[in-house]
Amino acid sequence: MNVLGDYARFLFRISRFRFWIYTGGTYVIGYTLAASGFADFLSPAYYLYLIYFFFPASIFIYGVNDWWDEETDILNPKKGSREHMLAQDERKRLKRSIILVTVISFLMMLSQTLTEALIFMGFLFLSYFYSAPPLRFKERPFLDFSSNYLYIMPGIFAYNLASGALPDPLILFAGYCHVAAMHIFSAVPDTEYDRIAGINTTPVFIGRRPALALSAFFWLLLSIITVFVTGFHPLSFLVFIYPAFPLSVLLIRRIRIEKIYWYLPHVNTALGGLLFLALINYRVFHWI
Repeated sequence: MNVLGDYARFLFRISRFRFWIYTGGTYVIGYTLAASGFADFLSPAYYLYLIYFFFPASIFIYGVNDWWDEETDILNPKKGSREHMLAQDERKRLKRSIILVTVISFLMMLSQTLTEALIFMGFLFLSYFYSAPPLRFKERPFLDFSSNYLYIMPGIFAYNLASGALPDPLILFAGYCHVAAMHIFSAVPDTEYDRIAGINTTPVFIGRRPALALSAFFWLLLSIITVFVTGFHPLSFLVFIYPAFPLSVLLIRRIRIEKIYWYLPHVNTALGGLLFLALINYRVFHWI
């Protein structure tokens, strides 16, 4: 029992609990956006993939990241404090965990339609090669934040699972704007450590302040699209909280990105939860 408990705690640490919402939350929003009624939420497939995108998917994404970033993580101060620092004696356990999730993933694909399987494979491809060579997108300016579309893939998969169709292209582009801004903003605090480690991220390539401006640009695009597609609903203007993050760092000297960055998961959870409730209200119960 102690062995199983220890292994469960290890999986919990490497899956980065505070980031579960980035895949699991996207899945829930995508499914709810496409749902036609309450009966859709009684489907066993919904709960199967709900569990997968919250926990095993996070083990895969961050486990692969920890495996390939061992040398550079030593230089990153958030490792060991904000995030788990992989110990040398944990590497075999991590490898087995990644293989296990990979096997589970491919077994799940056996029951998927062709479209579902292609979307699912796209998610696995981006999740793996974001960190792993030879592609290692995280070291390629502009491809680093573009490959972060992996976090939108669970939502696209869920939308197709519920409706058999794909989301509107404008929604897909809004998703791109959000993950691009998120990635750039989160990479800015690591600019100096990445430069020392030889990792050529977008902030390293263009500089911290231009990167903050680019992040603000993408989030402003997201905000405009959100307000437009919701018909200027008053609650939609809350999305302007996002561009306020990089703009505040750019314009107010005393605000440090290393501190306010850690508020983003809370904002994502709060606004994502609000969006979920609004969609449930509209798509399932038809109260508005």
